[in-house]
Amino acid sequence: MTSLSKSAPSGAMGSGMPGAPANGAAVDLRTWVAIAAGMLGAFMAVLDIQITNSSLRDILGTLSATQEEGSWISTAYLCAEIVVIPMTALFTRAFGMRNYMMGTTALFLVFSTLCGAAWSLQSMIVFRMLQGFTGGALIPMAMMLVMTRLPPSKRATGMAIFGLTATLAPAMGPTLGGYLTELYGWPSVFYINWVPGVLLIAGMMWGMDAEKSNIRTLIKADWLGIALMAMGLACLTIFLEEGNSKDWFDSSFIVTFAALSLTGILGWIALSFTRPDPFVNLALYGQRNFLVATTLSAVIGMGLYGSAYLLPLYLGQIAGYTPMQIGEVIAWVGLPQLLVMPFAAKLSSKVDNRILCSFGLFMFGISCIMNSYMDATTGYDQLMWTQVVRAIGQPFVMLTLSNFAMSGLPPREMGSASSLFNMTRNLGGSVGIALLATTLTNREHFHSARLGEAVSTYAPATQERLDMLTQAFIAKGIDPAAAANQALGVVDRIVRRESYVMAYNDGFWIIGIILIGCIAAIWMADKVKSPGGGGGGH
Repeated sequence: MTSLSKSAPSGAMGSGMPGAPANGAAVDLRTWVAIAAGMLGAFMAVLDIQITNSSLRDILGTLSATQEEGSWISTAYLCAEIVVIPMTALFTRAFGMRNYMMGTTALFLVFSTLCGAAWSLQSMIVFRMLQGFTGGALIPMAMMLVMTRLPPSKRATGMAIFGLTATLAPAMGPTLGGYLTELYGWPSVFYINWVPGVLLIAGMMWGMDAEKSNIRTLIKADWLGIALMAMGLACLTIFLEEGNSKDWFDSSFIVTFAALSLTGILGWIALSFTRPDPFVNLALYGQRNFLVATTLSAVIGMGLYGSAYLLPLYLGQIAGYTPMQIGEVIAWVGLPQLLVMPFAAKLSSKVDNRILCSFGLFMFGISCIMNSYMDATTGYDQLMWTQVVRAIGQPFVMLTLSNFAMSGLPPREMGSASSLFNMTRNLGGSVGIALLATTLTNREHFHSARLGEAVSTYAPATQERLDMLTQAFIAKGIDPAAAANQALGVVDRIVRRESYVMAYNDGFWIIGIILIGCIAAIWMADKVKSPGGGGGGH
Protein backbone atom coordinates (compact mmCIF):
# COMPACT_ATOMS: atom_id res chain seq x y z
CA MET A 1 0.00 0.00 0.00
CA THR A 2 1.22 3.49 -0.80
CA SER A 3 2.67 5.13 2.27
CA LEU A 4 1.62 8.57 3.45
CA SER A 5 3.72 11.26 1.82
CA LYS A 6 3.45 13.35 4.95
CA SER A 7 2.08 12.66 8.39
CA ALA A 8 1.34 15.19 11.05
CA PRO A 9 3.04 14.70 14.37
CA SER A 10 1.36 12.34 16.72
CA GLY A 11 0.67 15.10 19.23
CA ALA A 12 -1.03 17.25 16.64
CA MET A 13 -3.28 14.54 15.40
CA GLY A 14 -3.64 12.34 18.40
CA SER A 15 -4.75 14.50 21.28
CA GLY A 16 -8.31 13.73 22.13
CA MET A 17 -8.31 10.76 19.76
CA PRO A 18 -8.05 7.60 21.81
CA GLY A 19 -7.02 4.43 20.07
CA ALA A 20 -9.73 1.92 19.26
CA PRO A 21 -10.21 -1.16 21.43
CA ALA A 22 -8.35 -4.29 20.44
CA ASN A 23 -9.96 -6.57 17.88
CA GLY A 24 -12.43 -8.96 19.50
CA ALA A 25 -12.88 -6.75 22.57
CA ALA A 26 -16.41 -6.62 23.96
CA VAL A 27 -18.37 -3.40 23.40
CA ASP A 28 -20.45 -2.30 26.37
CA LEU A 29 -23.92 -0.74 26.24
CA ARG A 30 -22.62 2.76 26.98
CA THR A 31 -20.42 2.71 23.89
CA TRP A 32 -23.27 1.54 21.66
CA VAL A 33 -25.49 4.29 23.05
CA ALA A 34 -22.79 6.88 22.26
CA ILE A 35 -22.41 5.46 18.72
CA ALA A 36 -26.20 5.57 18.21
CA ALA A 37 -26.28 9.17 19.46
CA GLY A 38 -23.52 10.11 17.02
CA MET A 39 -25.40 8.50 14.12
CA LEU A 40 -28.53 10.40 15.10
CA GLY A 41 -26.51 13.62 14.90
CA ALA A 42 -25.10 12.80 11.45
CA PHE A 43 -28.58 11.93 10.19
CA MET A 44 -29.97 15.19 11.56
CA ALA A 45 -27.20 17.30 9.98
CA VAL A 46 -27.52 15.71 6.52
CA LEU A 47 -31.31 15.85 6.70
CA ASP A 48 -31.23 19.60 7.34
CA ILE A 49 -29.36 20.25 4.07
CA GLN A 50 -32.53 19.69 2.03
CA ILE A 51 -35.37 19.70 4.55
CA THR A 52 -36.33 23.28 3.57
CA ASN A 53 -36.76 22.40 -0.13
CA SER A 54 -40.42 21.32 0.14
CA SER A 55 -41.37 24.26 2.35
CA LEU A 56 -39.36 26.94 0.52
CA ARG A 57 -42.44 28.49 -1.09
CA ASP A 58 -44.12 28.91 2.31
CA ILE A 59 -40.95 30.29 3.89
CA LEU A 60 -40.46 32.81 1.08
CA GLY A 61 -44.09 33.89 1.33
CA THR A 62 -43.74 34.58 5.06
CA LEU A 63 -40.41 36.40 4.64
CA SER A 64 -41.55 38.34 1.52
CA ALA A 65 -38.62 37.07 -0.56
CA THR A 66 -38.23 36.00 -4.20
CA GLN A 67 -37.30 32.49 -5.38
CA GLU A 68 -33.80 33.65 -6.35
CA GLU A 69 -33.23 35.28 -2.96
CA GLY A 70 -34.56 32.15 -1.26
CA SER A 71 -31.81 30.00 -2.78
CA TRP A 72 -29.46 31.55 -0.20
CA ILE A 73 -31.36 29.75 2.58
CA SER A 74 -29.83 26.47 1.39
CA THR A 75 -26.55 27.98 0.19
CA ALA A 76 -25.81 29.55 3.60
CA TYR A 77 -26.23 26.18 5.35
CA LEU A 78 -24.06 24.36 2.80
CA CYS A 79 -21.28 26.99 2.94
CA ALA A 80 -21.00 26.83 6.72
CA GLU A 81 -21.23 23.03 6.81
CA ILE A 82 -18.51 22.47 4.22
CA VAL A 83 -16.21 24.87 6.13
CA VAL A 84 -16.63 23.27 9.55
CA ILE A 85 -16.23 19.65 8.41
CA PRO A 86 -12.43 19.89 7.82
CA MET A 87 -12.07 21.73 11.16
CA THR A 88 -13.74 18.94 13.14
CA ALA A 89 -10.52 17.10 13.98
CA LEU A 90 -9.00 20.35 15.35
CA PHE A 91 -12.02 21.14 17.53
CA THR A 92 -12.15 17.55 18.77
CA ARG A 93 -8.51 17.75 19.87
CA ALA A 94 -9.17 21.08 21.60
CA PHE A 95 -12.42 20.30 23.45
CA GLY A 96 -12.60 16.49 23.50
CA MET A 97 -15.11 14.50 21.50
CA ARG A 98 -17.81 14.32 24.19
CA ASN A 99 -17.71 18.04 25.04
CA TYR A 100 -17.57 19.15 21.43
CA MET A 101 -20.47 16.96 20.31
CA MET A 102 -22.67 18.05 23.18
CA GLY A 103 -21.74 21.73 22.81
CA THR A 104 -22.15 21.92 19.04
CA THR A 105 -25.48 20.06 19.25
CA ALA A 106 -26.80 22.47 21.88
CA LEU A 107 -25.86 25.42 19.67
CA PHE A 108 -27.38 23.68 16.65
CA LEU A 109 -30.70 23.43 18.50
CA VAL A 110 -30.57 27.12 19.48
CA PHE A 111 -29.93 28.20 15.87
CA SER A 112 -32.60 25.77 14.56
CA THR A 113 -35.11 27.44 16.88
CA LEU A 114 -34.02 30.89 15.66
CA CYS A 115 -34.48 29.72 12.04
CA GLY A 116 -38.08 28.81 12.86
CA ALA A 117 -38.57 32.25 14.44
CA ALA A 118 -36.80 34.20 11.66
CA TRP A 119 -38.44 37.58 10.93
CA SER A 120 -36.71 38.42 7.63
CA LEU A 121 -34.74 36.79 4.84
CA GLN A 122 -31.49 38.26 6.19
CA SER A 123 -32.08 36.82 9.67
CA MET A 124 -32.98 33.44 8.17
CA ILE A 125 -29.76 33.35 6.12
CA VAL A 126 -27.62 34.23 9.17
CA PHE A 127 -29.31 31.63 11.37
CA ARG A 128 -29.06 28.97 8.64
CA MET A 129 -25.34 29.69 8.32
CA LEU A 130 -24.85 29.30 12.08
CA GLN A 131 -27.00 26.16 12.02
CA GLY A 132 -24.78 24.67 9.30
CA PHE A 133 -21.57 25.57 11.15
CA THR A 134 -22.73 23.86 14.36
CA GLY A 135 -24.43 20.89 12.70
CA GLY A 136 -21.85 20.09 10.03
CA ALA A 137 -19.35 18.75 12.57
CA LEU A 138 -21.79 15.99 13.56
CA ILE A 139 -21.27 14.19 10.22
CA PRO A 140 -17.51 13.39 10.44
CA MET A 141 -17.74 12.92 14.22
CA ALA A 142 -20.17 10.02 13.77
CA MET A 143 -17.61 8.32 11.55
CA MET A 144 -14.83 9.14 14.04
CA LEU A 145 -16.84 7.51 16.83
CA VAL A 146 -17.05 4.26 14.89
CA MET A 147 -13.34 4.20 14.09
CA THR A 148 -12.06 5.21 17.55
CA ARG A 149 -14.59 3.57 19.92
CA LEU A 150 -15.29 0.21 18.25
CA PRO A 151 -12.88 -2.70 17.80
CA PRO A 152 -12.16 -3.66 14.17
CA SER A 153 -14.50 -6.66 14.38
CA LYS A 154 -17.47 -4.35 15.09
CA ARG A 155 -16.68 -1.57 12.64
CA ALA A 156 -18.62 -3.11 9.75
CA THR A 157 -21.77 -2.78 11.85
CA GLY A 158 -20.91 0.79 12.82
CA MET A 159 -20.09 1.77 9.25
CA ALA A 160 -23.31 0.16 8.06
CA ILE A 161 -25.31 2.42 10.37
CA PHE A 162 -23.24 5.44 9.27
CA GLY A 163 -23.88 4.54 5.64
CA LEU A 164 -27.62 4.58 6.32
CA THR A 165 -27.42 8.15 7.65
CA ALA A 166 -25.64 9.25 4.47
CA THR A 167 -28.08 7.60 2.04
CA LEU A 168 -31.42 7.90 3.84
CA ALA A 169 -31.17 11.52 4.94
CA PRO A 170 -30.85 13.17 1.47
CA ALA A 171 -33.92 11.23 0.28
CA MET A 172 -35.96 11.87 3.41
CA GLY A 173 -35.16 15.60 3.74
CA PRO A 174 -37.67 16.97 1.20
CA THR A 175 -40.21 14.28 2.17
CA LEU A 176 -40.16 15.02 5.90
CA GLY A 177 -40.10 18.75 5.18
CA GLY A 178 -43.19 18.42 3.01
CA TYR A 179 -45.12 16.44 5.63
CA LEU A 180 -44.26 18.79 8.48
CA THR A 181 -45.03 21.91 6.46
CA GLU A 182 -48.39 20.57 5.34
CA LEU A 183 -49.42 19.45 8.84
CA TYR A 184 -47.83 22.00 11.18
CA GLY A 185 -46.41 24.88 9.11
CA TRP A 186 -42.86 25.55 7.92
CA PRO A 187 -41.28 26.50 11.32
CA SER A 188 -41.82 22.87 12.39
CA VAL A 189 -39.07 21.70 9.98
CA PHE A 190 -36.60 23.47 12.29
CA TYR A 191 -38.27 22.76 15.64
CA ILE A 192 -38.32 19.00 14.92
CA ASN A 193 -34.52 18.99 15.48
CA TRP A 194 -35.13 19.16 19.23
CA VAL A 195 -36.22 15.51 19.29
CA PRO A 196 -32.99 13.94 17.93
CA GLY A 197 -30.87 16.75 19.42
CA VAL A 198 -31.93 16.15 23.02
CA LEU A 199 -31.54 12.38 22.54
CA LEU A 200 -28.04 12.96 21.15
CA ILE A 201 -26.94 15.10 24.13
CA ALA A 202 -28.38 12.59 26.61
CA GLY A 203 -26.73 9.68 24.78
CA MET A 204 -23.32 11.35 24.72
CA MET A 205 -23.59 12.45 28.36
CA TRP A 206 -24.28 8.89 29.50
CA GLY A 207 -22.34 6.95 26.89
CA MET A 208 -18.93 8.68 26.98
CA ASP A 209 -16.54 9.65 29.74
CA ALA A 210 -15.53 13.29 30.11
CA GLU A 211 -12.25 14.19 28.40
CA LYS A 212 -9.69 16.83 29.28
CA SER A 213 -9.80 19.96 27.11
CA ASN A 214 -6.66 21.28 25.44
CA ILE A 215 -7.50 24.86 24.41
CA ARG A 216 -3.83 25.56 23.62
CA THR A 217 -4.41 23.51 20.47
CA LEU A 218 -6.61 26.31 19.15
CA ILE A 219 -4.05 28.99 20.00
CA LYS A 220 -1.31 27.16 18.07
CA ALA A 221 -3.60 26.20 15.17
CA ASP A 222 -2.85 27.15 11.56
CA TRP A 223 -5.40 29.98 11.39
CA LEU A 224 -4.09 31.29 8.07
CA GLY A 225 -4.65 27.84 6.55
CA ILE A 226 -8.12 27.70 8.14
CA ALA A 227 -8.97 31.14 6.70
CA LEU A 228 -7.82 30.10 3.21
CA MET A 229 -9.76 26.82 3.47
CA ALA A 230 -12.91 28.65 4.62
CA MET A 231 -12.65 31.19 1.80
CA GLY A 232 -11.96 28.52 -0.81
CA LEU A 233 -14.68 26.05 0.13
CA ALA A 234 -17.35 28.66 0.94
CA CYS A 235 -16.75 30.52 -2.33
CA LEU A 236 -16.74 27.22 -4.25
CA THR A 237 -20.11 26.31 -2.74
CA ILE A 238 -21.58 29.73 -3.61
CA PHE A 239 -20.15 29.41 -7.14
CA LEU A 240 -21.81 26.02 -7.59
CA GLU A 241 -25.13 26.84 -5.91
CA GLU A 242 -25.70 30.21 -7.62
CA GLY A 243 -23.96 29.59 -10.96
CA ASN A 244 -26.92 28.32 -12.96
CA SER A 245 -29.32 31.07 -11.89
CA LYS A 246 -26.73 33.75 -12.76
CA ASP A 247 -25.62 32.27 -16.15
CA TRP A 248 -22.24 31.12 -14.84
CA PHE A 249 -19.27 33.05 -16.25
CA ASP A 250 -21.47 35.67 -17.89
CA SER A 251 -21.90 37.02 -14.35
CA SER A 252 -19.15 39.09 -12.68
CA PHE A 253 -20.49 37.82 -9.32
CA ILE A 254 -19.78 34.20 -10.32
CA VAL A 255 -16.37 35.04 -11.83
CA THR A 256 -15.37 36.77 -8.58
CA PHE A 257 -16.36 33.80 -6.43
CA ALA A 258 -14.65 31.35 -8.80
CA ALA A 259 -11.40 33.34 -8.48
CA LEU A 260 -11.70 33.57 -4.68
CA SER A 261 -12.40 29.84 -4.50
CA LEU A 262 -9.35 28.94 -6.59
CA THR A 263 -7.12 31.29 -4.59
CA GLY A 264 -8.33 29.95 -1.24
CA ILE A 265 -8.07 26.26 -2.10
CA LEU A 266 -4.64 26.52 -3.73
CA GLY A 267 -3.37 28.62 -0.81
CA TRP A 268 -4.74 26.09 1.68
CA ILE A 269 -3.06 23.19 -0.12
CA ALA A 270 0.29 24.99 -0.41
CA LEU A 271 0.27 26.03 3.24
CA SER A 272 -0.78 22.58 4.41
CA PHE A 273 2.29 20.98 2.86
CA THR A 274 4.71 23.56 4.25
CA ARG A 275 3.59 23.41 7.90
CA PRO A 276 4.58 20.59 10.28
CA ASP A 277 1.20 20.64 12.05
CA PRO A 278 -1.66 21.25 9.56
CA PHE A 279 -5.14 21.38 11.09
CA VAL A 280 -6.20 18.62 8.69
CA ASN A 281 -3.77 16.26 6.99
CA LEU A 282 -4.18 16.64 3.20
CA ALA A 283 -1.27 14.21 2.72
CA LEU A 284 -3.82 11.42 3.24
CA TYR A 285 -4.71 11.89 -0.43
CA GLY A 286 -1.33 10.33 -1.16
CA GLN A 287 -2.66 7.00 0.15
CA ARG A 288 -4.10 5.12 -2.81
CA ASN A 289 -7.14 3.56 -1.13
CA PHE A 290 -8.06 6.85 0.50
CA LEU A 291 -7.72 8.76 -2.79
CA VAL A 292 -9.91 6.25 -4.66
CA ALA A 293 -12.49 6.17 -1.86
CA THR A 294 -12.78 9.96 -1.56
CA THR A 295 -12.98 10.43 -5.33
CA LEU A 296 -15.80 7.89 -5.53
CA SER A 297 -17.37 9.47 -2.44
CA ALA A 298 -17.67 12.69 -4.46
CA VAL A 299 -19.32 10.78 -7.30
CA ILE A 300 -21.72 9.07 -4.88
CA GLY A 301 -22.53 12.48 -3.39
CA MET A 302 -23.36 13.60 -6.90
CA GLY A 303 -25.64 10.60 -7.38
CA LEU A 304 -27.28 10.80 -3.94
CA TYR A 305 -28.01 14.52 -3.93
CA GLY A 306 -28.56 14.66 -7.69
CA SER A 307 -31.25 11.98 -7.75
CA ALA A 308 -32.81 13.48 -4.60
CA TYR A 309 -32.89 16.81 -6.49
CA LEU A 310 -34.30 15.55 -9.82
CA LEU A 311 -37.03 13.13 -8.77
CA PRO A 312 -39.05 15.43 -6.46
CA LEU A 313 -38.79 18.18 -9.11
CA TYR A 314 -40.17 15.83 -11.78
CA LEU A 315 -42.97 14.56 -9.55
CA GLY A 316 -44.02 18.07 -8.55
CA GLN A 317 -43.72 19.71 -11.96
CA ILE A 318 -44.78 16.95 -14.37
CA ALA A 319 -46.85 14.51 -12.33
CA GLY A 320 -48.39 17.26 -10.16
CA TYR A 321 -47.77 15.35 -6.91
CA THR A 322 -48.19 16.98 -3.52
CA PRO A 323 -45.25 16.87 -1.05
CA MET A 324 -46.93 13.94 0.75
CA GLN A 325 -47.35 11.97 -2.49
CA ILE A 326 -43.73 12.69 -3.41
CA GLY A 327 -42.76 11.38 0.02
CA GLU A 328 -44.56 8.09 -0.62
CA VAL A 329 -42.48 7.55 -3.77
CA ILE A 330 -39.17 8.61 -2.18
CA ALA A 331 -39.80 6.34 0.82
CA TRP A 332 -39.06 3.31 -1.38
CA VAL A 333 -35.41 4.33 -1.64
CA GLY A 334 -35.16 4.28 2.15
CA LEU A 335 -37.14 1.40 3.57
CA PRO A 336 -35.40 -1.48 1.72
CA GLN A 337 -32.00 -0.16 2.84
CA LEU A 338 -32.88 -1.03 6.42
CA LEU A 339 -33.06 -4.67 5.31
CA VAL A 340 -30.11 -4.60 2.90
CA MET A 341 -27.55 -2.86 5.14
CA PRO A 342 -27.10 -5.69 7.72
CA PHE A 343 -26.65 -8.14 4.84
CA ALA A 344 -24.07 -5.83 3.22
CA ALA A 345 -22.22 -5.46 6.55
CA LYS A 346 -21.98 -9.24 6.95
CA LEU A 347 -20.76 -9.74 3.39
CA SER A 348 -18.16 -6.98 3.71
CA SER A 349 -16.10 -9.09 6.13
CA LYS A 350 -16.14 -12.13 3.81
CA VAL A 351 -16.02 -10.75 0.25
CA ASP A 352 -13.53 -8.45 -1.48
CA ASN A 353 -15.07 -5.00 -1.01
CA ARG A 354 -14.21 -4.06 -4.58
CA ILE A 355 -16.74 -6.65 -5.76
CA LEU A 356 -19.42 -5.37 -3.38
CA CYS A 357 -18.78 -1.75 -4.34
CA SER A 358 -18.93 -2.64 -8.05
CA PHE A 359 -22.29 -4.35 -7.47
CA GLY A 360 -23.59 -1.31 -5.58
CA LEU A 361 -22.42 1.15 -8.24
CA PHE A 362 -24.01 -1.00 -10.95
CA MET A 363 -27.38 -1.20 -9.17
CA PHE A 364 -27.37 2.53 -8.36
CA GLY A 365 -26.43 3.38 -11.96
CA ILE A 366 -29.04 1.03 -13.45
CA SER A 367 -31.77 2.56 -11.29
CA CYS A 368 -30.90 6.01 -12.68
CA ILE A 369 -30.88 4.68 -16.25
CA MET A 370 -34.32 3.14 -15.57
CA ASN A 371 -35.45 6.64 -14.58
CA SER A 372 -34.19 8.00 -17.90
CA TYR A 373 -37.12 6.41 -19.76
CA MET A 374 -39.89 8.34 -17.99
CA ASP A 375 -42.81 9.96 -19.80
CA ALA A 376 -45.51 12.37 -18.66
CA THR A 377 -47.62 9.49 -17.30
CA THR A 378 -44.84 7.94 -15.16
CA GLY A 379 -45.85 7.84 -11.51
CA TYR A 380 -45.78 5.86 -8.28
CA ASP A 381 -46.16 2.35 -9.75
CA GLN A 382 -43.27 2.68 -12.21
CA LEU A 383 -40.96 4.69 -9.96
CA MET A 384 -41.35 2.36 -6.98
CA TRP A 385 -39.24 -0.31 -8.69
CA THR A 386 -36.45 2.09 -9.68
CA GLN A 387 -36.31 3.25 -6.04
CA VAL A 388 -36.09 -0.34 -4.79
CA VAL A 389 -33.20 -1.10 -7.19
CA ARG A 390 -31.43 2.05 -5.95
CA ALA A 391 -32.03 1.04 -2.33
CA ILE A 392 -30.39 -2.33 -2.96
CA GLY A 393 -27.24 -0.75 -4.41
CA GLN A 394 -26.59 2.26 -2.18
CA PRO A 395 -25.72 0.42 1.07
CA PHE A 396 -23.02 -1.63 -0.66
CA VAL A 397 -21.38 1.54 -1.99
CA MET A 398 -21.48 3.63 1.19
CA LEU A 399 -20.26 0.85 3.47
CA THR A 400 -17.39 -0.29 1.24
CA LEU A 401 -16.16 3.22 0.43
CA SER A 402 -15.92 3.91 4.17
CA ASN A 403 -13.88 0.72 4.56
CA PHE A 404 -11.54 1.73 1.72
CA ALA A 405 -11.08 5.24 3.12
CA MET A 406 -10.15 4.09 6.63
CA SER A 407 -8.21 0.96 5.73
CA GLY A 408 -4.66 0.95 7.09
CA LEU A 409 -4.80 4.39 8.73
CA PRO A 410 -3.36 4.84 12.24
CA PRO A 411 -5.75 6.09 14.96
CA ARG A 412 -4.20 9.58 14.99
CA GLU A 413 -5.32 10.11 11.36
CA MET A 414 -8.97 9.11 11.87
CA GLY A 415 -10.10 12.69 12.51
CA SER A 416 -8.53 14.03 9.34
CA ALA A 417 -9.65 11.05 7.26
CA SER A 418 -13.26 11.30 8.43
CA SER A 419 -13.33 15.06 7.80
CA LEU A 420 -11.89 14.83 4.29
CA PHE A 421 -14.04 11.84 3.30
CA ASN A 422 -17.27 13.56 4.31
CA MET A 423 -16.20 16.96 2.96
CA THR A 424 -15.57 15.36 -0.44
CA ARG A 425 -19.00 13.71 -0.50
CA ASN A 426 -20.74 17.00 0.29
CA LEU A 427 -18.72 18.81 -2.38
CA GLY A 428 -19.69 16.09 -4.85
CA GLY A 429 -23.33 16.71 -3.99
CA SER A 430 -22.96 20.45 -4.65
CA VAL A 431 -21.17 19.81 -7.95
CA GLY A 432 -23.84 17.26 -8.96
CA ILE A 433 -26.79 19.56 -8.24
CA ALA A 434 -25.08 22.47 -10.05
CA LEU A 435 -24.38 20.33 -13.13
CA LEU A 436 -27.88 18.86 -13.15
CA ALA A 437 -29.57 22.25 -12.74
CA THR A 438 -27.57 23.56 -15.71
CA THR A 439 -28.25 20.38 -17.72
CA LEU A 440 -31.97 20.63 -16.98
CA THR A 441 -32.10 24.23 -18.22
CA ASN A 442 -29.98 23.65 -21.34
CA ARG A 443 -31.60 20.38 -22.38
CA GLU A 444 -35.11 21.78 -21.85
CA HIS A 445 -34.26 24.62 -24.25
CA PHE A 446 -32.74 22.14 -26.72
CA HIS A 447 -35.70 19.72 -26.69
CA SER A 448 -38.20 22.59 -26.76
CA ALA A 449 -36.53 23.95 -29.92
CA ARG A 450 -36.46 20.53 -31.61
CA LEU A 451 -40.07 19.74 -30.70
CA GLY A 452 -41.09 23.25 -31.75
CA GLU A 453 -39.66 22.58 -35.20
CA ALA A 454 -41.67 19.37 -35.49
CA VAL A 455 -44.88 20.74 -33.97
CA SER A 456 -45.21 23.56 -36.49
CA THR A 457 -48.53 25.24 -37.27
CA TYR A 458 -47.82 24.28 -40.89
CA ALA A 459 -47.61 20.55 -40.08
CA PRO A 460 -50.83 18.67 -41.00
CA ALA A 461 -50.86 16.71 -37.71
CA THR A 462 -50.53 19.92 -35.69
CA GLN A 463 -53.25 21.66 -37.69
CA GLU A 464 -55.56 18.70 -37.14
CA ARG A 465 -54.91 18.74 -33.38
CA LEU A 466 -55.46 22.51 -33.19
CA ASP A 467 -58.76 22.17 -35.09
CA MET A 468 -59.97 19.45 -32.68
CA LEU A 469 -59.04 21.51 -29.62
CA THR A 470 -60.60 24.68 -31.07
CA GLN A 471 -63.87 22.88 -31.80
CA ALA A 472 -63.86 21.41 -28.29
CA PHE A 473 -63.48 24.89 -26.74
CA ILE A 474 -66.20 26.33 -29.05
CA ALA A 475 -68.51 23.52 -27.94
CA LYS A 476 -68.06 24.82 -24.39
CA GLY A 477 -69.40 28.21 -25.50
CA ILE A 478 -66.05 29.98 -25.98
CA ASP A 479 -65.70 32.62 -28.69
CA PRO A 480 -63.97 31.11 -31.86
CA ALA A 481 -60.99 33.52 -31.74
CA ALA A 482 -60.44 32.88 -28.00
CA ALA A 483 -60.91 29.15 -28.59
CA ALA A 484 -58.16 29.19 -31.25
CA ASN A 485 -55.79 30.98 -28.84
CA GLN A 486 -56.57 28.51 -26.05
CA ALA A 487 -55.91 25.61 -28.43
CA LEU A 488 -52.47 27.08 -29.24
CA GLY A 489 -51.81 27.47 -25.51
CA VAL A 490 -52.65 23.80 -24.89
CA VAL A 491 -50.26 22.62 -27.63
CA ASP A 492 -47.53 24.95 -26.33
CA ARG A 493 -47.90 23.56 -22.80
CA ILE A 494 -47.68 19.99 -24.13
CA VAL A 495 -44.45 20.85 -25.99
CA ARG A 496 -42.97 22.47 -22.86
CA ARG A 497 -44.02 19.52 -20.69
CA GLU A 498 -42.49 16.96 -23.04
CA SER A 499 -39.27 18.94 -23.36
CA TYR A 500 -38.97 19.02 -19.55
CA VAL A 501 -39.60 15.27 -19.32
CA MET A 502 -36.85 14.64 -21.87
CA ALA A 503 -34.50 16.98 -19.94
CA TYR A 504 -35.16 15.06 -16.69
CA ASN A 505 -34.45 11.82 -18.55
CA ASP A 506 -31.14 13.23 -19.80
CA GLY A 507 -30.20 14.17 -16.20
CA PHE A 508 -30.84 10.65 -14.90
CA TRP A 509 -29.01 9.15 -17.88
CA ILE A 510 -25.90 11.23 -17.10
CA ILE A 511 -25.91 10.16 -13.42
CA GLY A 512 -26.38 6.50 -14.37
CA ILE A 513 -23.56 6.44 -16.92
CA ILE A 514 -21.13 8.18 -14.53
CA LEU A 515 -21.92 5.73 -11.70
CA ILE A 516 -21.47 2.66 -13.89
CA GLY A 517 -18.32 4.16 -15.42
CA CYS A 518 -16.83 4.49 -11.92
CA ILE A 519 -16.84 0.71 -11.47
CA ALA A 520 -13.43 0.65 -13.19
CA ALA A 521 -12.03 3.19 -10.69
CA ILE A 522 -12.74 1.04 -7.61
CA TRP A 523 -10.43 -1.67 -8.97
CA MET A 524 -7.52 0.76 -8.68
CA ALA A 525 -7.80 0.35 -4.89
CA ASP A 526 -6.17 -2.45 -2.90
CA LYS A 527 -8.21 -5.42 -1.78
CA VAL A 528 -10.04 -4.71 1.48
CA LYS A 529 -12.40 -6.67 3.71
CA SER A 530 -14.03 -5.60 6.97
CA PRO A 531 -12.81 -5.13 9.64
CA GLY A 532 -11.00 -2.01 8.44
CA GLY A 533 -9.10 0.75 10.11
CA GLY A 534 -6.32 -1.09 11.88
CA GLY A 535 -5.01 -2.60 8.73
CA GLY A 536 -7.56 -4.13 6.52
CA GLY A 537 -5.66 -3.51 3.33
CA HIS A 538 -3.54 -6.09 1.55
